[in-house]
Amino acid sequence: MAIPAHVVQAKGHGHAGTAMALAPLAHVLFSRVLRHDPADPAWEGRDRFVLSAGHASLLLYVQLFLTGYGLELGDLALSRTLDSRTPGHPELGHTPGVEMSTGPLGQGVASAVGIALAARRDEALHGRDSGLFASRVWVIAGDGCLQEGVSAEASSLAGTLGLGNLVLLWDDNGITIDGRTEVTFREDVRARYRAYGWRVLEVSDSSDLDEIDRVLRDAERGDGRPTLVAVRSVIGAPSPSRAGTPAAHAGGFGDDDVATVKELLGFARDAGLDELVDDEVLAHCREAVARGGAAHEEWDARHREWAVAHPDTAAARSAARTPDPAALADLVAGTPVGGEAVATRSASGSVLVRLHGAGMLWGGSADLSGSTSVAVPGDAVDPQTPGGGFVHFGIREHAMAAILSGIALHGLWRPYGSTYLAFSDYQRPALRLAALMQLPVIHVYTHDSVAVGEDGPTHQPVEQTAALRTIPGLAVIRPGDAHETVAAWRRIATRPEGPVALVLSRQTLPVLPPADPDSVARGGYVAFTAGDGADIALLASGSELHLAIEAARRLGADGVGVRVVSLPCWEWFEQQEPSYRDTVLPPALRRRVAVEAGRGDAWYRWVGLDGRVVSIEQFGESGSGAQVLERRGITTDAVERAARELLVAD
Repeated sequence: MAIPAHVVQAKGHGHAGTAMALAPLAHVLFSRVLRHDPADPAWEGRDRFVLSAGHASLLLYVQLFLTGYGLELGDLALSRTLDSRTPGHPELGHTPGVEMSTGPLGQGVASAVGIALAARRDEALHGRDSGLFASRVWVIAGDGCLQEGVSAEASSLAGTLGLGNLVLLWDDNGITIDGRTEVTFREDVRARYRAYGWRVLEVSDSSDLDEIDRVLRDAERGDGRPTLVAVRSVIGAPSPSRAGTPAAHAGGFGDDDVATVKELLGFARDAGLDELVDDEVLAHCREAVARGGAAHEEWDARHREWAVAHPDTAAARSAARTPDPAALADLVAGTPVGGEAVATRSASGSVLVRLHGAGMLWGGSADLSGSTSVAVPGDAVDPQTPGGGFVHFGIREHAMAAILSGIALHGLWRPYGSTYLAFSDYQRPALRLAALMQLPVIHVYTHDSVAVGEDGPTHQPVEQTAALRTIPGLAVIRPGDAHETVAAWRRIATRPEGPVALVLSRQTLPVLPPADPDSVARGGYVAFTAGDGADIALLASGSELHLAIEAARRLGADGVGVRVVSLPCWEWFEQQEPSYRDTVLPPALRRRVAVEAGRGDAWYRWVGLDGRVVSIEQFGESGSGAQVLERRGITTDAVERAARELLVAD
């Protein structure tokens, strides 16, 4: 309790209150209950701990220091400073022992549901009653986490699916930044979670180590339902002036207050950071290293026995974890592309079924599997079928996106989820975290433009593709036909570099001559040339590619040298060496027209100030897709007209 108060006061910023109040809970969890190996934070047999209340990062960092994860007191002192190992909120890959990046409240709860889902499926498919892969997932969340809608969505699904390996430790302190929770948060949380189908346990005194131990052991045993442990705490305790008040949430408590806290805990009032942990306490906490090592050795022995007893299952599990890229490429390339016109959602669905059958993918949709073409054979996950082949996420787009990140964090399958592109707006916080963590999540979005038609402007995306492209680290892929769709999936399958958003059409699109898959994987290439291609470039993505090609044919018939550049993925294209990009879009070729059935602002990075963009800058309306596209100016005529205006202007 004294360390967070001291550290925050020393630098004048940070969050000590929750780290102080829950220190006993965290100590019991890390030193007595959690199955973990500080010497190997990535041990496959470990339990998972997620700090959804990420602002309380010192709570986690103190335990990682005490139990031997390699942090030192100096790292705690440097928390929230540039280049420290202890950033203001936990970050995946930055600090050993951190399972995911958290901070946006509620996200950790939802992603923990994904980790628990994947762990339970792993055990069901591979464990053979060994318990080898039956990891338990522990989450600490505060009132703020439980007020966020994403946690409610995910908790509802967790109860429906009977996730008995999930324990949510709720810091029930009744305080938020602006005041007591009763101002905005009066529902009976315990009753709400019981209604979700959860078991509810109580810790009445967050400073009683024996009570905490007893309740956590009960939670660990489980009964087939997820467990909510309501932990009554006093934020900032034992501070004489801040405990139990909103002022305890953030910032220093004052020198006199911190000195009194130290005194109440048995330290000298002027004790320095290095005096707040004596050798005996540190030795006691570091026993976690020996315990974890022994548990790890025992697990390794059992794992070897399991692999010998079940070689086929072990081989299948290994193949799911580390699939052969060449085999996946061949599998995707073998997807048939039939017909003269095919919706890219249909072409995508054919590939997805193949990859799912190969054991690579696992996921589902937000109640739209048939419409978005992500339906796969087999049984859905439910309490009696934990190894099911897909998940019915229900109408929970935000939670679905966060849960997919949890499945990716588990690490065995590439997760996918699907909804309409217009509803990607619901998911943005989870998409951002997936990009921040560079998780190989696949988001399949269909109904990608005003061509949705009769459903009208509420369902016709205009700004969503442009908005998704602003997220750093998210690859937004908008293939122009069935061949590009298959080629895009080939790269997605064989190069799991981070999250992708696959943006697909509902309407059928002409199947163009097959594109070179390697060119598509580069994100941009010359798809068609009329004459020498040196007079003007027409740029397009997705369903507008065929419009650009038809306009180029018309221009070429009049002797104009035109190149059509397909840019299905800007992010992939930007990764290419400048020499390649310059062969596709020569810098000297300044006459450029881009076309896309959505907001066009960002296209000026490719066409420059001398270029034109044919785009949609207002919402659509109800009518057939073809009618709405015509009214909004997404036509071959509009592309040709813009090109001729540029040519005449010169």
